[in-house]
Amino acid sequence: MSLRLGDKAPNFKAKTSVGEIDFYTYLGDSWGVLFSHPGDYTPVCTTELGKTASLKDEFEKRNVKVIALSVDSVEQHKGWINDINETQDVEVTFPIIADENREISEAYDMIHPNASVNATIRSLFIIDPNKIVKLIISYPASTGRNFQEILRVIDSLQLTAYHSVATPADWKEGEDVVVLPAIKTEDIPDKFPKGFTEVKPYLRMTPQPNK
Repeated sequence: MSLRLGDKAPNFKAKTSVGEIDFYTYLGDSWGVLFSHPGDYTPVCTTELGKTASLKDEFEKRNVKVIALSVDSVEQHKGWINDINETQDVEVTFPIIADENREISEAYDMIHPNASVNATIRSLFIIDPNKIVKLIISYPASTGRNFQEILRVIDSLQLTAYHSVATPADWKEGEDVVVLPAIKTEDIPDKFPKGFTEVKPYLRMTPQPNK
């Protein structure tokens, strides 16, 4: 059965490039990004892990822990990390899971037989501090991820988790947001003291409440 939004993220124990981990313990009270790669020593994956490492401060300020996965071994991961650090001018410090038996890949539905029977696609999961899956993105092996979009989505998820708002198309941190339909228009001033604009009765915009 496929993992879906709102499901509890499966816990697991795994060997990684930084030692054995328990996934829930690794995340603790943080948000998490778990993402898979078709294989070590592949060009697009090399750039992706390098980009992730370069965004370490951006993930940390959002209280997000990242962890990568492929079906290759820990020893392969360690050699590959040396290449990533050299070619991308970074230092990879986050764990890379060695899912050689594919148990984690199968639990998270990361292997799509029509794409490859034995390698993971570019799956990405954002998981909240309650270990609930909040976002799933799947890319084909040939297409690298847009990490600015991933950060943008994390900003949206964290904002909407704690405020009665949604984020409109192409929203970025600091821009106006949508008041949820469940909030009556007459109740908006008390809940959103920065004011609001009623574009339509069902479309009410307000400044980002936590800015």
